[in-house]
Amino acid sequence: MKKILIIFIAITSLATAQKKDITLDEIWNGTFRTERMNSLNSMNGDFYSLLNFDRNTENTTVDKYSYATLEKVETVVNSKDLKEINHFESYAFNNDESKLLLGVDEESIYRHSSLGIFYVYDLVSKSMQLIDKEKIQEPTFSPDSKKVAYAKNNNIFIKNLETNEVVQVTSDGKKNEIINGICDWVYEEEFSFVRAFEWSGDSKNIAFLRFDETEVPTFSMDIVGTDLYPTQQVFKYPKAGENNSIVSLNLYHISDGKTTKIDLGNYEYIPRIKWTNNSEILSVMTLNRHQNDLKLYAVNAVNFTSKVILNETDKAYVDIHDNLTFLNDNSFIWTSEKDGFNHIYHYSKEGKLINQVTKGNREVTDFYGINEKSNTVYYQSVEDGSMNRTIYSIKLNGTAKKRLTNVSGTNEAAFSKNLNYFINTFSDANTPPIYALYNGKGDLLKEILNNNELSKKLESYNLAKKEFFVLTTKNGAFNAWMLKPTNFDANKKYPMFMTQYSGPGSQSVSNTWNSANDYWFQYLAEQGYIVVCVDGRGTGFKGAEFKKSTYLNLVKYETVDQIDAAKELAKRSYIDAHEIGIWGWSFGGHMSTNCLLKGNDVFKMAIAVAPVTSWRFYDSIYTERFLRTPQENPAGYDENSPINYANMLKGKFLLIHGSGDDNVHVQNTMRLANALIETNKPFDMAIYPDRSHGIYEGKNTRLHLYEKMTRFIEENLIRKETNTKL
Repeated sequence: MKKILIIFIAITSLATAQKKDITLDEIWNGTFRTERMNSLNSMNGDFYSLLNFDRNTENTTVDKYSYATLEKVETVVNSKDLKEINHFESYAFNNDESKLLLGVDEESIYRHSSLGIFYVYDLVSKSMQLIDKEKIQEPTFSPDSKKVAYAKNNNIFIKNLETNEVVQVTSDGKKNEIINGICDWVYEEEFSFVRAFEWSGDSKNIAFLRFDETEVPTFSMDIVGTDLYPTQQVFKYPKAGENNSIVSLNLYHISDGKTTKIDLGNYEYIPRIKWTNNSEILSVMTLNRHQNDLKLYAVNAVNFTSKVILNETDKAYVDIHDNLTFLNDNSFIWTSEKDGFNHIYHYSKEGKLINQVTKGNREVTDFYGINEKSNTVYYQSVEDGSMNRTIYSIKLNGTAKKRLTNVSGTNEAAFSKNLNYFINTFSDANTPPIYALYNGKGDLLKEILNNNELSKKLESYNLAKKEFFVLTTKNGAFNAWMLKPTNFDANKKYPMFMTQYSGPGSQSVSNTWNSANDYWFQYLAEQGYIVVCVDGRGTGFKGAEFKKSTYLNLVKYETVDQIDAAKELAKRSYIDAHEIGIWGWSFGGHMSTNCLLKGNDVFKMAIAVAPVTSWRFYDSIYTERFLRTPQENPAGYDENSPINYANMLKGKFLLIHGSGDDNVHVQNTMRLANALIETNKPFDMAIYPDRSHGIYEGKNTRLHLYEKMTRFIEENLIRKETNTKL
């Protein structure tokens, strides 16, 4: 018996020894890439389409598939059959799916916006029609498919597809002064949309926003490039407390070419416009500058009158969403946090509350739509715990709630246009994405795609199991996860490396599959570090009170929670209280900096990537949503800015930024660097030339960045004992 035991131990040790550690190069060369479905476009009926590229023939196709069978029904268009172009990069159908917009030579502008050359492809005649010889933005079919509206050089144009005539709707567009039909930088970044024009359902009117950014301060960035002399990128960027664009709503009448400006009373922002199911009624959202007073207007396109049909206010702020959905009778679905948690509501077309569809101390995290034939609403919720996402259906009257996905973890649904089917993407911390087809009743019909090969590949690596738990400190109970080395010994002490983002409404502790950063954390764990993530106050999906508890004091309580979390975790016998570090990017970089300074008796080192270092430097919409203006709340800005207490630095600090970051400007890092220099504090810094906020452009950029950060951790967060792989 004793011999058998010895043999068993030897075999187990050999199996463990044969496993290998993840390398940084593998993380960034795609070794652990998951198989994913292309983004599908739901079509009329029970069909969807995909954009496919054949690497052998280098042909691009739009292919049509059946939801019921998942089989390809037909190829809608193949680039090999097109004389004008040899490939295309994007496509969009018209209403009856008889025409397609095909985009080529597309180039990005900012996070969501792009330019390109676009054609209309007629599926009946098999003919191609060039919309404009120059690059344009956001071409959009009219509902009757006879015209295409688009933006070019800050103006709106309409091309008549029957006559080839082009009408210029606006003529005052000018760079860095007037924009028609396309959002300015801050709307695109913070309200997350680009196209600011909408066709009415009868194709008779176009509603559009006009941005006058003349008085918005200009920001410029040097672009090093490859030429002898650098160039400059110059754009309007309203920092907190500065002038925003003056935004107005306009209606353009197609038949007579007249434009009418619509009176919406007093407001600062128009974050959404959307035509109702009545072609003469446009819905418009407005917000005040504090973003705590939202009004939903019904605008009459015939007599140009406007009426408030819903008014939502909050002591802190009201979030903007895309869940406004009009039913056939023009009653509408709306989501709101007004009872303390985000829920679905049903209102009449006049704005009278009919009923609250979902209820309870849990969040609705996504609204998918309503099947009016069965009066069934589909949505995603955190009813299985705030770290999980589950798909549900419920009747419009709030009865017959049904769980449609049966596995906890993260479930995300892509519904067919008629809501008869959905493709569910499931993953959890131990399971890479699985794509499966369900019907609208929640019956699993077929698995479409899995990542079993990746799972098998990962079996040959030393991978730590992510342990989820709730960490309790004097200020609350917080979701957390921990990674320990696979050869963890509870009798030894390990350095601890903390990761977090911590931004308002965000979530870093979730039961979902690995990102690239998760593999980096696995790498660090195998090198002898315990890696921990804690979602403190201000993060999302635990109710409005928890999320908005940081209002007017951004990063103050978040910093306290990370410091307290580190102290609480350091009480554990296996964590070395003298070897604790923290890392973060963007908002998280602000946090890691603050933690190192204000928690200089707790944290030995920190890395901050692309950090905000003063909210005075960040954009108006995001910053004022949580802090109001610096003129109103100077203490909220300055008491939590590391620039103002750089002298508190004791530990090792690495500061990293991309010089081409249009979002969190490198000014943030330079000003903090100056403050550290003036107080004679040593620190390390790396500037990545011309890289944007994500620091990914160019060959080997991410590998270089993560190798640099890893070396800094290894040099400044010391691994003791003999269990580390030094």
